[in-house]
Amino acid sequence: MAARHAVISGASIAGLSAAYWLRRTGWQVTVLERAEAFRDGGQNVDVRGVGREVLARMGLAEAVKEQNTTETGTVFVDTDGRVLAELPSNGPDGATAEFEVLRGDFARTILEHLPEGVEITYGDIITEVADDTDAVTVTTASGRVLSADLLVLAEGVRSATRDRLFGDLVDRRDLGISMVFGTIPRTASDDSRWRWYTTTGGRQVHLRPDNHGTTRAMLAHARAADVTRLDRADALAEFRHHFADAGWEARRVLDGFDTSADVYVDHLTQIRMPVWHRGRVCLAGDAAWCVTPMGGGGASLALVSGYVLAACLSTSGDRFEEGLAAYEKWMRPLVDDVQNLPRWIVPIAYPRTRLGLALRRLADKAMTSSLLSPLTAKFTQVADTTRDLPPIGAAHS
Repeated sequence: MAARHAVISGASIAGLSAAYWLRRTGWQVTVLERAEAFRDGGQNVDVRGVGREVLARMGLAEAVKEQNTTETGTVFVDTDGRVLAELPSNGPDGATAEFEVLRGDFARTILEHLPEGVEITYGDIITEVADDTDAVTVTTASGRVLSADLLVLAEGVRSATRDRLFGDLVDRRDLGISMVFGTIPRTASDDSRWRWYTTTGGRQVHLRPDNHGTTRAMLAHARAADVTRLDRADALAEFRHHFADAGWEARRVLDGFDTSADVYVDHLTQIRMPVWHRGRVCLAGDAAWCVTPMGGGGASLALVSGYVLAACLSTSGDRFEEGLAAYEKWMRPLVDDVQNLPRWIVPIAYPRTRLGLALRRLADKAMTSSLLSPLTAKFTQVADTTRDLPPIGAAHS
């Protein structure tokens, strides 16, 4: 019997994890990626909770540790850069995690350790999908027609294929926060900590060290209009307008973004869906459940999803519906735990007034005190479960 064939759309963490584990369980795997080449760069991600066990089962724990960003802790600072409070970083799931790595470095590590036989095509996208009982047929922009037993959509939060196939099920929850990320030159004032500055007007400035001799920067603005539809110049102009008087390192970050090679603009939107599969098509990663940086743990969930999908399908044989339902059942509690953000989180995290900022700083000091820091540490424990990972069945061929 011929090996089952999976087409995976998207070659970042979720797609590559699915490719790794499906291939390990005997599938023929074709990966399609819209970018013309592998996408390096990006900001910090981490591996937490059960994601560490998946990483260990891949034999990649040491390889990922070698890509560590060099970050040693997380501090809140004032407009002069003075430390106001420090978040707990004890244990593997502290604010700065044991496995703290740049998105591009993490994805490349998986890419370089994919089992032999995974085909990856760059610069191509899905234009048409025909799903029937026996197979799913995928047509791409380049004219390829692929017949497969399974289509995995791991295209990210703004997945166009998901919207065509599952549009009636997609619930987008706008958190009202716009962010811009980029890489800027490191200066003598930069250190090994994630420095986090909050000021009035619902604004934040973040600086984080990396392992490439540069600094990763982020600006975040709450109650903001969606700037993702603007071109780069106009989006940066919007941020320059809002952050002109923000203080601390805001001007340095804005000036650095003008020449940064990897500026990325986002408007935080959760994706919530009642189901993650239809027929022979399933979703993984942000395309299915974008938790946003406010929830955290997106990379861990993406990594785990590839394993769980392959494991559930490996034990369900030709009963695809049963395998995909088991995948959803296992993943859903992890996702729900991160997505259920309390309503007060955005107003507290992004104060608008001087009074709000003063209260936020008092809360920071209280939550990082020796008395309450164990409670605070629990906020960074995502992708955490007492359940065993589903077992991997025999390879199907």
